[in-house]
Amino acid sequence: MASRDTQSAPSAWRQFTFFDVVPVKDVHDLGSDPEIFKKTPEFSCITPTSSGTAVADIHGSLYVLNRDFEVSKSWVAHTSGRVTHMAERKGILVTLGEEDLVRQPLLKVWDLNISDKKTGGPLLLRSTKVQVGNRPHPVTTLALSSTLSYLAIGLGDGTVILYRHLDQSIFSGTSNLTTLPKPRVIHESPSEPITGLGFREPDEENSNIYLFIVTTNRVLCYQVSGRGSGGTPTLVDEVGCALGCATMDWHAKNMLVARDEAVYVCGVESRGASYAYEGQKLSVHTHRNYLVMVSPPFSPSASAASATVRNFVTRSTDANAEITKVTVLDLENKFVAFSSTFTDGVREIFLASDEVYLLSNVGKLTCLEEKPTSTKLSMLYAKSQFLLALNLAKTQGLDSSSVADIHRQYGDHLYNKADYDGATQQYVKTIGHVQPSYVIRKLLDAQRIHNLATYLQELHALGLANSDHTTLLLNTYTKLKDVARLDSFIKTESKRSSADGGSDELPFDLDTAIRVCRQAGYFEHASYLAKKYERHEDYLQIQIEDAGNYKDALLYLRRMGTEAVSVISTRYGRAMLASLPEETTQLLIDVCTSLTPLTIETDERSPPSRQPSTGGPSYLSYLALSRDRGAPPAVAPGPAPPVADRASQHDSSHESRTATPPPATPTHGQPPPHARITTVKRPSPRIYFPHFIDHKEKFMQFLESVALKRWGQRLDETGVPVVVESDPFVDAQAEKADQIAVWNTLLELYLSSSSSLDSSEKEAFIDKALQLLKSEHIPCDPTHALILCSTQNFTPGLVLLWEKLGMYEDVVRFWMDKYAEGGSDSTDASSEVIRCLDHYGPDHPHLYPLVLRFLTSSPDLLSRHTADVTKMLEHIDAENIMPPLNVVQVLSRNGVASVGLVKQWLVSRIREAKDEIETDKALTESYRTESQTKLKQVEELSDPDHPRVFHVTQCSACKGQLDLPSVHFMCNHSYHQRCLGDHDTECPNCARSHGIVREIRRNNERLADQHDVFLSEVKEGGFTAVAAGFGRGIMNLSRAEALAG
Repeated sequence: MASRDTQSAPSAWRQFTFFDVVPVKDVHDLGSDPEIFKKTPEFSCITPTSSGTAVADIHGSLYVLNRDFEVSKSWVAHTSGRVTHMAERKGILVTLGEEDLVRQPLLKVWDLNISDKKTGGPLLLRSTKVQVGNRPHPVTTLALSSTLSYLAIGLGDGTVILYRHLDQSIFSGTSNLTTLPKPRVIHESPSEPITGLGFREPDEENSNIYLFIVTTNRVLCYQVSGRGSGGTPTLVDEVGCALGCATMDWHAKNMLVARDEAVYVCGVESRGASYAYEGQKLSVHTHRNYLVMVSPPFSPSASAASATVRNFVTRSTDANAEITKVTVLDLENKFVAFSSTFTDGVREIFLASDEVYLLSNVGKLTCLEEKPTSTKLSMLYAKSQFLLALNLAKTQGLDSSSVADIHRQYGDHLYNKADYDGATQQYVKTIGHVQPSYVIRKLLDAQRIHNLATYLQELHALGLANSDHTTLLLNTYTKLKDVARLDSFIKTESKRSSADGGSDELPFDLDTAIRVCRQAGYFEHASYLAKKYERHEDYLQIQIEDAGNYKDALLYLRRMGTEAVSVISTRYGRAMLASLPEETTQLLIDVCTSLTPLTIETDERSPPSRQPSTGGPSYLSYLALSRDRGAPPAVAPGPAPPVADRASQHDSSHESRTATPPPATPTHGQPPPHARITTVKRPSPRIYFPHFIDHKEKFMQFLESVALKRWGQRLDETGVPVVVESDPFVDAQAEKADQIAVWNTLLELYLSSSSSLDSSEKEAFIDKALQLLKSEHIPCDPTHALILCSTQNFTPGLVLLWEKLGMYEDVVRFWMDKYAEGGSDSTDASSEVIRCLDHYGPDHPHLYPLVLRFLTSSPDLLSRHTADVTKMLEHIDAENIMPPLNVVQVLSRNGVASVGLVKQWLVSRIREAKDEIETDKALTESYRTESQTKLKQVEELSDPDHPRVFHVTQCSACKGQLDLPSVHFMCNHSYHQRCLGDHDTECPNCARSHGIVREIRRNNERLADQHDVFLSEVKEGGFTAVAAGFGRGIMNLSRAEALAG
């Protein structure tokens, strides 16, 4: 509660003209005042209502005026009397007046929304006398609560009476006009007339209703409702006022008491603020946040303290005229909003249509029309009253954008006066409404880096900054070398919620912050942000590329987990292998073989001494293909890694320039080394192949370890079998492809290493390569292995692979090519050809023509392998592998083989051919004789002029003596008629053979249309198939049908 002492007011109130004086004219006659106000001397009181302005006169009549001040409703409220006071709430009008026949004041309640059918006026709800004691006293003031629950009446003898539950009585439905709650006297002060009453309405802070009672000497407060109500009014202040000089403020919370020296604000418990404003006051009224004061008529003087009066004297020509001064004060903002003088006096001030109207003694109606807020603000800007403009905006309830515009103009004003700190404070309050670029450009032009940092930091705190703002702010910190503010900024927790109402967001753009800190050399801050917000790739990039802290990067990778390592190591694996080959190789082995989360203990082994990288040829020819097998899985967010061991930063040139390293982010605890928490999905080892491009030895170690620990596969099959855990997430097809890729790569490494090392180590790698190729349980791609062995000229491997693949002809041709190349091993090459033929020939006879052609290609070969050639010819003859003509063609293609070599073989073959020809001739002659016999028989049967004589005497069915009736068939078979069926038209003995022939002919006719079958037979049998076709009549079937037709 404010002090009771009068606040020190300024020597002169700031004065503005925020109201325009506008005369109000009659709507039908713009040259005169409204018709109703011609009777102004007879008016007793005016009050605003929800139906319009209510005007009462001394004759007891009451008029309700519309917005144009025309009478919309009128009636006699108090017969032969006058209306003294009126109050309206929710369409219910309460009037107090006097009538000739009644000594006491009369209280009447009217319903303005319901018309009385008899009188035409509003419906009278209640009418009763206001009587306290035996002697009547005039009513001085009236107060009605906003809910119609309470009505307070002040009398001239200092008595205050209170009607409770007035609304319940009015709307109870009874027709008795005198039915009102019994009033209660709540205050009596015979020597102090009541000059003002007002209800303090309930609010969020206090739900009770209070009644302010103002007398000529005191201000009291009476609790109307709530706990503790009904007691004696308490004294608020010993400062009273004259009649009409007390009113409630616009919030209906405090009582304003106007005296000649000041205006006092009285609260429920004590007096609050006071505003010094000297001058006599006739009445005060509340309009919005303004207090309208009317002075009594007085004679103006040129020496008056009021500038308004002095100006009137200067302009006036009548020195003896009396004037009335009307002043509009804004008590909250402490300025005069309007001040003017009126020569006709002021009879009434009332509110209508949310405007203030002044009614002069001569019936002139004037409206005090408030200027638009924009106009008022422009007037304040012109006088550089920006603080007052802000207060006015708050009072007027302007939106945030309008308030921000005031702050912007205030900031521009201070900026032009070179008050950059003050301007920055104002610009900060425009965030969210004024474009940040507007402020940033101003502060950059003035080279006010500190102020720019302040503005940008607040912009980030409110969550309205973009990446460019973050870049600029961090650059200002680094330019100022303000490490403390940089620390504070990057460690700032979120101050705003995300758009979806979820977890908080950062007040700055994380990517930009990390990038700028790296560019400025503040690696500690950049790594702090990357680690805290799990930007794994950024953190590793800082540690590896900027700080050179490979050990910490490796530890961080291990803590991140398998899936994260699979992705991030793709970019940094090669650099880490170059720095820490042993530790990095072991990490990748663990990632590819472990089914449990990685642990840190594996990194605590003492690493071996670093070996220099051995540059080798580009041996991994398929690495480019392996990169295209599919994108690696997405990074799975792992636990926050521990703080890097800053002692391991060996290169001082990479140290951060900051002297205050940010604090570490607490890490999550690691599980015990043997605790099985969960099963993780192992990545494909193929994604790590490119990392080892310059580390051949570590590559072999990686591949052999993965094959052993992941699949239990190794070259040494004599050792103890390795037991491996089964992977529940395994994809059998992908796993098989990984195994093939691993062993293919190992074979390439073995072969490439054997070509670049000395003899002792070379033999070891050759043995490994042969073991790999010979192994039956190791999956290896034979085609790929052939390419590798051919590229590396690895003859044992080639021969071994050809044999495994059944490519025996390639083996034979290989040794033939070896012999053709010449050299010391050419004799062995020809012997190898004979050995391969003996080994593969029985199952693959097509090799004999090839080897025969090879052995007869030169006299030297033939001389050394004459016995082998003879043996081959005997085998060819025995197995009928080649026709003699083909053998002769092979031997005669050059002059190497002589006739004597194959004389005996040729003679035997010619003799066998002659015997076969003679046999075929005899068979042909027998077929020809049989055919002529058949043709002659057909001719006899088909000749109708040649009778047929049957000499058969025995029945072919029953073998009995043939007698009549009998049946004879052309096939020379005869039967008793009784021995045949009723419908037999064919010889029973010949029917089967004839049916077989007919079926064969039908089949041949059907096959004649199936050309694909005939073509397939021709491809398989050649001439034999064609001859068989002619024999079955397929080839000339169409001609035979044509002849038949």
